[in-house]
Amino acid sequence: MRSDRKGRGNQRRQDRNSSIHIEVSTSVTDTAQKLARAVMVAYTISRMKPRDVLTAAGIVVCLGCASRHSSSVDPSFQNRLQVTQHVEHLDLAAREPAIVEHPDGTLFAAGYFNESVPTLYRSSNGGATWQRVNVGQDAEGTGNSDVDLAMAGDGTLYFISMVYDRQKDEGTQISIGVSPDRGATWRWKVISRTRGDDRPWIDVAPDGTAHAIWNDGKGVSHVVSTDRGQTWSEPQRIHSEGGSSHLAVGPHGEVAVRITPFSRSGSVFNAAVDLIAVSEDKGVTWRKSPAPSHLKWVNWDELDKDPNSIDRWVEPLAWDAAGNLYHLWTDTSGVYLSRSADRGRTWRSSRVVHSGPRPHYPYLIARGNGELAATWYTGTDSDLRAHVAHIMAAGDSQRVVMSEPFLVDAWKRQQPGDTTHHRDTAGEYFQLVFLRSGELGAVTTVQDIPAKRTGFTWWKFKD
Repeated sequence: MRSDRKGRGNQRRQDRNSSIHIEVSTSVTDTAQKLARAVMVAYTISRMKPRDVLTAAGIVVCLGCASRHSSSVDPSFQNRLQVTQHVEHLDLAAREPAIVEHPDGTLFAAGYFNESVPTLYRSSNGGATWQRVNVGQDAEGTGNSDVDLAMAGDGTLYFISMVYDRQKDEGTQISIGVSPDRGATWRWKVISRTRGDDRPWIDVAPDGTAHAIWNDGKGVSHVVSTDRGQTWSEPQRIHSEGGSSHLAVGPHGEVAVRITPFSRSGSVFNAAVDLIAVSEDKGVTWRKSPAPSHLKWVNWDELDKDPNSIDRWVEPLAWDAAGNLYHLWTDTSGVYLSRSADRGRTWRSSRVVHSGPRPHYPYLIARGNGELAATWYTGTDSDLRAHVAHIMAAGDSQRVVMSEPFLVDAWKRQQPGDTTHHRDTAGEYFQLVFLRSGELGAVTTVQDIPAKRTGFTWWKFKD
């Protein structure tokens, strides 16, 4: 969790992050390029609306980012992801929601706001309806902040949660709940009670080995369970500095951890820490290499002073079934994907999408041979939009199918005297899942405190 006093979605960055940037797709012909330049000149002179599009000689020229909530994309885009289901479930707020699917198709979603018991929901009908899950009496006091979910191949459900002391502005505990029977019964274990505990993640290898990480301002820690969560190893340090930005477990038990400068809910900053650590022996030893992303990290106090900075927190990793490791990241011009075929030793990077409003808060999942799905946000406040992409990145080719940019029903908690409603991301990412049906599922937060509307929205997308 990032401390609220560090200013989620800082308003002073609104104009910079929402700046209009016009690009012409590289796939247009010379004639279309000339026409596009003429359109841009006309736009400047007449201040025509960005949504206006001219058609000439049968050629449609699209100004990729003329709309504040659009993106110009690679010419390999063939169509758009279509929304096939949109379900709003109102209950307790679900910030930074997590989502997994059981082997039998049951869906589980988790999130947090300020409850003393971790909040989990279940759907047995493909997301049409949702019910809150009783996570057991032992769960009392085990979490009111950051959560993550993982599903083992045998249907064992893992639920990691963090306790955050909002008076002292710091995390105090990390716990893991395990259910072998679709959430009917639970076994909880506290794995850390350290001042500064922050940002836990959990994932499971194909052989059932479960891995969890977190940070506490003094480094990133790791535990492992080989008996379906009945016992956990003693915490071991992966690195003595930095934050637990993300965790991914590969098809052969490989473990990758993204380690970034911010830790302890954003109150500790180690500028030189920008690593990806990989273990090939279940966390006994780690090989650390610089991350392929090239954007400089800056502390909160400098973020608004650096025109090339971008709001960063979670830097996601994912393994595909072929053993390729992927890293999704953003900079001031777009969203980038890096791929390593040698377990993080070397990387090849490519731009997934150009973006005018600065993209931020990405998330990534993978399966098969180079099949990926990603989410991110662009813009801030009234220009804030969410994006979902389906990416095929096998070999040297890359095919990307994106959703239309869409609105999320989350709003910032208003300050005294502020009567303006400001849109919010309600966290630093939103997760998605590959579904057995072949579709993509995603969960976004519903957070409108003055209107007493809290919960989450379930989305399905299809090519």
